[in-house]
Amino acid sequence: MNKQELVRKLVDIEWEDFEVKDASGGLPKNIWETVSAFSNTAGGWIILGVQQQGKQFHIKGLSSPDKMEQDFTNTLRGEKFNVKIRPVCKKYNFSEGILLAFYIPLSNKKPVYYNTLSNTFVRTASGDQRATKEEIDAMFRDQAFGTQTDKVIDGYAVKDLHKPSVEQYREYVQRINPAQPYNRLTNKDLFEKLRITDKGRLTYSGLLFLGNNDAIQSVFTDFRIDYFEIPATDYASANPRYTFRLEEQENIWQYFFALFDRLRRSLDLPFKLSAEGFAAEDYPQLEALREALVNLLMHTDYFSPAKPRIRVFTNRIEFFNPGGLPKPLATIMREDISIPRNGIIAKLFRVARLAENGGYGFDKMIKGWKSFTGSKPKFEATFDSLKATFYLQEQNEAPIDIGGQKGGQKGGQKGGQKIITERQKEVYDLIKNNPSISREAMAEALSINVSALRKRLDALRKKSIIERVGPAKGGYWKVLTEI
Repeated sequence: MNKQELVRKLVDIEWEDFEVKDASGGLPKNIWETVSAFSNTAGGWIILGVQQQGKQFHIKGLSSPDKMEQDFTNTLRGEKFNVKIRPVCKKYNFSEGILLAFYIPLSNKKPVYYNTLSNTFVRTASGDQRATKEEIDAMFRDQAFGTQTDKVIDGYAVKDLHKPSVEQYREYVQRINPAQPYNRLTNKDLFEKLRITDKGRLTYSGLLFLGNNDAIQSVFTDFRIDYFEIPATDYASANPRYTFRLEEQENIWQYFFALFDRLRRSLDLPFKLSAEGFAAEDYPQLEALREALVNLLMHTDYFSPAKPRIRVFTNRIEFFNPGGLPKPLATIMREDISIPRNGIIAKLFRVARLAENGGYGFDKMIKGWKSFTGSKPKFEATFDSLKATFYLQEQNEAPIDIGGQKGGQKGGQKGGQKIITERQKEVYDLIKNNPSISREAMAEALSINVSALRKRLDALRKKSIIERVGPAKGGYWKVLTEI
């Protein structure tokens, strides 16, 4: 952070990764809480020598900056914290005095605490909060990221697998990938090769993916993946609270197909899926949702008391999976790092060609969904969860009120109001200027694919703004409502 960036920060309120402290009387006592919080959450800057009054920051400077820097860094490298912390240190000269800035990096040895484990803190918004027991437990699990579900479970073996799921998985792989060498193996050898079992004992991943539900519930209390369809844009205004809730499934393999079928229906796509779970036509928006679903199933922390959840609102679809990321979200999105939390589960999906690799698939989700709605999905990460939100319509659009219908359709609405979006208005303008324009030409003019265009055309037709006259080839578009 250079001096200009620091000045820009100082004219705003505190951020999640930025906190100022007066330090006129020496190192403040609560500085260690902030060090712990930044180390456990996403890293951040601590600025000493600045006083906060309301939402305004005032530079006061430090009387003994060199001694304060030495005291602070020595403490971080001493015995006060359970791990050694090596901050980035900077000094800034202002007319009002000298400021010290320390960047506390995200630790790969969480939880980071001082004196006792109870002094473990996390960053929420611009404040430091004492971590709960569940949050601390999640941090300990993250120390062994990608290995927890690889371990074997004493007392569980092949007898605890769900035979119909095993048969369905094998049949699916044989159908979708006939040349796969695993197809020639016996069940016993296949289980060992895929690490469903290890010397005859079930791994956590094997149990979760293909186990029978009674056995899973005995190890993972209240195992489930929640799915709700909510007839509103939020819970508070929904009446009823939900119109569909997915019943419990046997295991992850069964959940995948049940969930994917409901997600497909939420898009109201005019086609049928093949037996392999793939679309007969090119629908990248469906591929984006499938990637999000597989991502959730591969990367959920199944040991967490929180449950993975999918919620379908009228304007968006949310995927929430408990479990922190191995690196900051921006780094993973930029590099699409292949570090799955549940490596065996990721491999089982790859063998079935339902996942290309063990990464997070952000690029496929973004490109696929943007081609459908024109907007990117939104990703939000905390230290112990990840949420992906897919909006079902273009975002940041001001709705256009085109008022009541004027002439046009016989027996049409009188005095009613019609609301369209800016994207729909673009389609309307193309049709108005050229009633014979093809769908392909419209899609090319708007730099979208045909499936995204169909959605906008359908919306205009449902509002009785346009209609199609004649066949797909040789017909034309008729404007029913002038805009």
